[in-house]
Amino acid sequence: MLSAKNIFNITYPVVLTLVVQNIINVTDTAFLGRVGEVALGASAIGGVYFLAIYMLGFGFSQGAQIIIGRRNGEKNYTQIGSVFINGMLFIIALAFLFLALSLVWNEAIMRYLVSSPDIFEASLEYLDWRMWGFVFAFMNVMFRGLFVGVTNTSVLTTSALLTALTNVALDYVLIFGKWGFPEMGIAGAALASVIAEGVTTVYLFYYSFRHHDFQKYELYKLKALNFKLIVQMLELSVFIMFQYFISVSTWFLFFIFIERMGERPLAATNIGRSLYVLLMVPGSALATTVNTLVSNLIGAGRKAEVVPFITRMMGYVLLMVVPLMLITFLFPEAFARIYTNDAGLIEASVPVMKVVSVAMIFCALGNIVFNGVSGTGNTKTAFLIEFGTLFFYLSYVYYTAILNPQPVAVVWMSEFVYWTLIGLIGYLYLLKGNWQKKEL
Repeated sequence: MLSAKNIFNITYPVVLTLVVQNIINVTDTAFLGRVGEVALGASAIGGVYFLAIYMLGFGFSQGAQIIIGRRNGEKNYTQIGSVFINGMLFIIALAFLFLALSLVWNEAIMRYLVSSPDIFEASLEYLDWRMWGFVFAFMNVMFRGLFVGVTNTSVLTTSALLTALTNVALDYVLIFGKWGFPEMGIAGAALASVIAEGVTTVYLFYYSFRHHDFQKYELYKLKALNFKLIVQMLELSVFIMFQYFISVSTWFLFFIFIERMGERPLAATNIGRSLYVLLMVPGSALATTVNTLVSNLIGAGRKAEVVPFITRMMGYVLLMVVPLMLITFLFPEAFARIYTNDAGLIEASVPVMKVVSVAMIFCALGNIVFNGVSGTGNTKTAFLIEFGTLFFYLSYVYYTAILNPQPVAVVWMSEFVYWTLIGLIGYLYLLKGNWQKKEL
């Protein structure tokens, strides 16, 4: 059985990575909250739109990560390099494809979905710069899949610090026009993120090329493209890709529905989203660890340990998130003031922040279970669970936001619907499903 110390040693760099990465989200939201409610709301729509496409790349890297974790568990190290470099070449091609499609489609999509002319213009201003980050962001998630897959995650802390520091400095300079730079507003936030991702890509290439611990994986010894291996990664990851894409696209629709409620509810929702993704860090980090360790356990022939391991991780995540929930639930105004000094917007944000504080517990537990399902390699089952759950989630959102409009905090209770169903169905599958027969 894996010890708590081993689990912590793998998880804590991922926790630090996600904390630092979410500093970017908090900083963007806090700076744009000082620009105005339109910029704050438009950055939410543009940001989630970017995230939906980004998740296709992230999903592919998760499939590669599962294979890398399996080969690492088997101690078949030289094949890891082949998985990595073939996956990297494919994901770069994928990034350029989405960049080209975005250049053609962004305006038409936003014009169709967004009702407010001001939000529409600001969203396009954001996306015109942000979409250039696809190439760097996709390469970075492929590196993340490598480092997590081989359970050597310390480099992620340094890379995340580099990303955050670069982004925060450039946010201040480009959004507000400091140090002789032009005042770009919402476009400055997007450009800052792209540059920060590019700097991180350069660092990760340098680290993996120079660090002696990674020489055993033969990361840069490509003799020829292995299309069979790329197809194997796609077969494993395609359901993860569509699962993540559909999940975040549904969240994008969530913001579109909120946008029809007005600019202030949308701004309050972006503040709630920023806090929510920050509070999700412990659960997301442990879920990432669950994914790769489940794959490693199966690769080492220890399938009987999988369900007890996942159950134990659910206990660990509760110990981490309950104290955070209590702090944010009891003092929401203090956190709202990080994002805005507008008294009306703070008042509108407090109910949302209380809901997301409690929802974090459901999210943490559901995320652990769901990543356990993905770690078994049965990504098709994971996709079907996600797809079915999203039907009920979107139905709830549409009813409470459009058909029978409720306060925005009530719309946010959709998170309870989503994560409760994900967790229950996923755990039943782990107990009763045929995942133990899956081979990679």
